[in-house]
Amino acid sequence: MGSLDGKVACVTGAARGQGRSHAIALAREGANIIALDACAQIDTVPYPLPTEEDLQETASQVEKLGRSIIFGIADIRDLSSTQRFVDSAVQDLGRLDIVCANAAISTFSPALDMDEETWQTTIDVNLTGAWKTCKATVPHIISGGRGGSVILTSSAATTMISNNIAHYISAKQGLVGLMRALAKELAPNRIRVNTVHPTGVATPMILNDAIYRLFRPDLENPGREDFESVAREHNALGVPFIESEDVSNAVVYLASESGRYITGSTLTLDAGGSLA
Repeated sequence: MGSLDGKVACVTGAARGQGRSHAIALAREGANIIALDACAQIDTVPYPLPTEEDLQETASQVEKLGRSIIFGIADIRDLSSTQRFVDSAVQDLGRLDIVCANAAISTFSPALDMDEETWQTTIDVNLTGAWKTCKATVPHIISGGRGGSVILTSSAATTMISNNIAHYISAKQGLVGLMRALAKELAPNRIRVNTVHPTGVATPMILNDAIYRLFRPDLENPGREDFESVAREHNALGVPFIESEDVSNAVVYLASESGRYITGSTLTLDAGGSLA
């Protein structure tokens, strides 16, 4: 018996990284899954984004756990297509209880050197996309009348302020405000809303050449080990990053009865980064 038996969870950015990990962790606890991802490259993003094959692999891993999954391509910047996909999936699975608004991108530039497209695209995906995700999904939780849990993926960057990511920090700070407003508005429906704030996570968003060069501008061709040697200094526990599973454990906790009285909260998983 799992802590989420019989429930349905929707995960955005589910093709790989944290999204895939969340889908698998929720399925392992008994939830059926609605998984979506844009599976398309964005011009401003300096690393490869997920593919349809990545999303298919997420589905295969969920199915191996004996859970049902409905997966498809939807860009959370497009409210109408996201709503159509979610509406159809909820109709097929019969309910919705949990939402993980996880999809995000990361790009890098000094704030005043940044072009408008880079700024706006990050805001559109990381902040407005989360609002559109909630708008497409949460009404289904409300109509179910059973309460539920909404988890927005913010970042430890809201407290560990760094150079070159003003747009990312602004979006992730904005999620905290969105979360608190939703937590207040949805409390009468017994829907809890929280944010998780991980430090760097070992996913393709972090493990890529653009990040390595950002952290090690002193080297001509820095690699992962060069990045890790500097990244360790950012976390009091001395690790360069955490794993997706660490964040998924927090997601399951917030989604399950263990977190039934937690709402309007920011759960930080920063390996002591705010102390370093």
